[in-house]
Amino acid sequence: MYDPKSRRAEEFICHEEIESTLAWAEVHKRDRALIDPLLEKAAAAKGLTHREAALLLACDLPDVNEKIFEIAKQVKEHIYGSRIVLFAPLYLSNHCVNTCTYCPYHAKNKEIVRKKLTQEEIRREVIALQDLGHKRLLLEAGEHPKHNPIEYILESIKTIYSIKHKNGEIRRLNVNIAATTVENYRKLHEAQIGTYQLFQETYNKAAYTELHPKGPKADYAYHTEAHDRAMEGGIDDVGLGVLFGLNLYRYDFVGLLMHAEHLEAVWGVGPHTISVPRICPADDIDPATFSNAVPDDVFLKVVALIRLAVPYTGMIMSTRESARIRTEALKLGISQISGGSRTSVGGYTIKDVNEIENTAQFETSDRRSLDEVVRWLLENHYLPSFCTACYRAGRTGDRFMEFAKNGAIADYCQANALLTMKEYLCDYASAQTRETGEKVIKLEIPKVKNEKFRAASEKRLERIAEGERDFRF
Repeated sequence: MYDPKSRRAEEFICHEEIESTLAWAEVHKRDRALIDPLLEKAAAAKGLTHREAALLLACDLPDVNEKIFEIAKQVKEHIYGSRIVLFAPLYLSNHCVNTCTYCPYHAKNKEIVRKKLTQEEIRREVIALQDLGHKRLLLEAGEHPKHNPIEYILESIKTIYSIKHKNGEIRRLNVNIAATTVENYRKLHEAQIGTYQLFQETYNKAAYTELHPKGPKADYAYHTEAHDRAMEGGIDDVGLGVLFGLNLYRYDFVGLLMHAEHLEAVWGVGPHTISVPRICPADDIDPATFSNAVPDDVFLKVVALIRLAVPYTGMIMSTRESARIRTEALKLGISQISGGSRTSVGGYTIKDVNEIENTAQFETSDRRSLDEVVRWLLENHYLPSFCTACYRAGRTGDRFMEFAKNGAIADYCQANALLTMKEYLCDYASAQTRETGEKVIKLEIPKVKNEKFRAASEKRLERIAEGERDFRF
């Protein structure tokens, strides 16, 4: 029984509804009477339902596909402009009791080197990240009740926020840890985390059960309902995602959008972010063993349609993807990317390449430094942003969406992006990146439409150059 307002996983992610949606989309995939009005709706940034988006995904008419990409670019530009938020993952521990068949952290893997950071090691990792210029991190850890209990996570969060090194500080810490209880989510909220991210991997329950044979994560319902418990615990910014390639991409695409609709129906606010990882090589994991690989052209269409379906949601792409794919995806909908990432425990301070690889969760395809990523963005006419202002000013959950949907958030985001970019240029950038960045800042200042914000931004940029830090709107 499909019910987006239900708190039961099998009712808001209804298998029969997904199968019916996919069958209907296949039948009508060339029906212009249905398709053309959906393109108009998408162009107006009004979003798409899971069924509407599935129809456009199934459509194989060349001119429609071209239009989908064109509209996605327009909507992305309208809502986000040229801003791209940067972050880095911080892996605390790869101890895990689960047996996920696609992840090298699985409990049966005897080849991977198990490691857990001490608080002093975390301190050194954070300083290394600050010295690169990062202000926003994503905390990651395997699921293990002994090695990675909630107390360890909370202590680590406190350590990370406490570190002030030179002009560096972590201003927003997002968290991606295993599904847990309302009580623990309340503790995470009190620890002042930003977004709580949890990927479903696949919404197909049968496939999910096969992929997660043992361990706490094997409980499909408990995992799928985790975002609701997080909301109940006070965390009003949550992030969704699936690992494309584990299951049929169309099924997971529909399930992902149904999950977003469910959060909107129950809590009045959809996901703050949606991530779009694809399965990639890792220790003892060969993507070729999974038969549902998503080709590049299809993957980019998925990115475009997620942007059209949930236009105000941040979309994240990690360094799993190559620079080429990230270049194309930025145009179509991606608004947040990682830069200079390490997916190993202690990877930012370890000098031994073999040691880094022995604790990594997956291989990165984009191995450029943060400075190289920043310069690449600047040279492609984007404005890199290290902004964390909304979270710190209380513009989260429905308050953020209120600003986002009426367009008011644009002036805040543009001004804050300029200020944080200026900080990066002054404190961390190479000479070449600094020169390019200063030119981009001059071009981007006029895009702050609010006159008061623009005038204040110009003055604050001067004060940053003189040594002051941490201005925000």
